[in-house]
Amino acid sequence: MTKALKLGLAGMLCASTAMAGEIKPKDVSFADGAIEQSLTGTPGDPEKGATIVGEKSMGNCVACHQVSALADVPFQGEVGPPLDGAGDRWTEAELRGLVANAKMTFEGTVMPAFYKDDGFIRPGDAYTGKAPSGPLEPILSAQDVEDVVAFLMTLKEQ
Repeated sequence: MTKALKLGLAGMLCASTAMAGEIKPKDVSFADGAIEQSLTGTPGDPEKGATIVGEKSMGNCVACHQVSALADVPFQGEVGPPLDGAGDRWTEAELRGLVANAKMTFEGTVMPAFYKDDGFIRPGDAYTGKAPSGPLEPILSAQDVEDVVAFLMTLKEQ
């Protein structure tokens, strides 16, 4: 067996193991709003997390929160608390819970649940009759949540 083939097979095995270890949104276990266990078993990438936090087409966290580390992203919000120092204020498990579904910690929050795929109110039926009827995908994937958490953990008090 060639070295390239061995590396390819090893990569496929790692990828399938990571996918098999992913916790689905319905299977996430919250303890006082926190999620102790990684959703993927793969460490998050803080650089990818920063992109997700700042991208309108992804997490768009800066629509509601200020993040000084992303000063190049314009029009940061003031609805939620500033995320500077988030890595000191919350544990990794607490941050994972807040990103996945902040309502498990703060019942009345307007922050969306980024890792949830059921239990939504679909007002479209009452107004247009065109609400989607099938399951909805989470806003962020399990690995996206881990990446955002890894980024937030880098935000320490100065």
